[in-house]
Amino acid sequence: MKITPLDIQQKQFRVKFRGFDVEEVDSFLEMVREEFEELLRENSRLREELHKMENHLSEYKETEMVLKNTLMTTQQMIEEIKGNAQKEAELIVKDAELKADQMIERAQAKAIKIHEDITDMKGIKRHFKEEIRRMVESHIKMLDSTEEWEDELRNSKAEMKG
Repeated sequence: MKITPLDIQQKQFRVKFRGFDVEEVDSFLEMVREEFEELLRENSRLREELHKMENHLSEYKETEMVLKNTLMTTQQMIEEIKGNAQKEAELIVKDAELKADQMIERAQAKAIKIHEDITDMKGIKRHFKEEIRRMVESHIKMLDSTEEWEDELRNSKAEMKG
């Protein structure tokens, strides 16, 4: 059975011969009632405060869980971003290497073509020199034969005169 301040205030004791001083008992009971009332108010206030603290604690725990989940999600996203960045970097490097290889192949093909063109040009130059040489020799022969013909013509004129 719980005792309330009202129970203390309303408590009546039987009076007996050579009993306690009624005023002193009533005064003590009033003091006990007041103390008890104060303790009940304090207990009620503490319970209310405890309830608020429990609510705050519950909210903090929820916030903590949300933050933990957010942190885990963020870490996963960071790992994914790192992985994607690494893959993208590898792809960029491979693409650059492929393009560099293609450029080298084209440059080598151009160098081969230029070398072939130079070789062809040397052949054309040699052929052209030979043609010019033949033409010059042919003209020299024509000049020589023209001189011989002129000499013969002179000789034949001289013979005719003579």
